[in-house]
Amino acid sequence: MLQRYPDAQRMNHWLIALLFFGAGLSGLAFFHPSLFFLSNLFGGGPWARILHPYMGLLMVLAFAVLAVQLWKENRWTKTDTEWVRHSKDMLAGDKSNMPPAGKYNAGQKGIFWLMVVCLAVLLVTGVMFWHAWFPEGNILMRRVAVLLHAAAATGLILGVIVHIYAAIWVKGTIRAMTRGTVTETWAKHNHPLWYKEVKERPRA
Repeated sequence: MLQRYPDAQRMNHWLIALLFFGAGLSGLAFFHPSLFFLSNLFGGGPWARILHPYMGLLMVLAFAVLAVQLWKENRWTKTDTEWVRHSKDMLAGDKSNMPPAGKYNAGQKGIFWLMVVCLAVLLVTGVMFWHAWFPEGNILMRRVAVLLHAAAATGLILGVIVHIYAAIWVKGTIRAMTRGTVTETWAKHNHPLWYKEVKERPRA
C-alpha cells in the first residue's frame, strides 16, 4: 500500500464535502420556488437563509487550506494538454495512447481549478449581497452578483458531480479518501509518474 493522502487532508476533504452539501441544498432552496422544500432540512426558510452564507464561508476557508497544499501538484503541463487530446479514446475504453500522469491527471487538475474559480466567485459575490453584515450597496451590482453567484454555484455543482462520478468509475480511488492509501497496482496503472516518485523517495 502507498499513502496518497494524510489524515488531516482527508478530514478536511470530508469537511468540505459536508459543507458543500449544506450550502448547496440551502442555496437551491432559494434558487427556485419548486426547490424551497429543501429549506426544511435546515429548520425552514429563515434558518436556511441564516446558515447558508456561514456554511459557504466555512467551505471556502476549508478548501483554501486544501488548495494551498495541493496547488503545486495541480499546475498545468504539456503532458496534461496531450492527456486532454487523447481523453476521448480513454472514455471509449482505449488507454494505450494516454500519457503517464503524475499525482493528478489533466481531468483532476481541471476540476481542481474549476473549483478554485467557482469558490472565489461565490465568495466575492456572496459578500456583495450578504445583508446581515453588508446592508449597503448598489442594487444593480447586487443583481449582477446574484446572477454570477448562481452561475458559479452551477459550475461548482457540475464539477462535483464529475468528481464523484470519476471517483466511482476508477476502481480503488474512493479508498484513497477513506483510508488514505492505494495499492501499488492502482498507482502504477493510473498515476505512474507519481508511483515512480514515491518509490524513489528516501524512506524516513
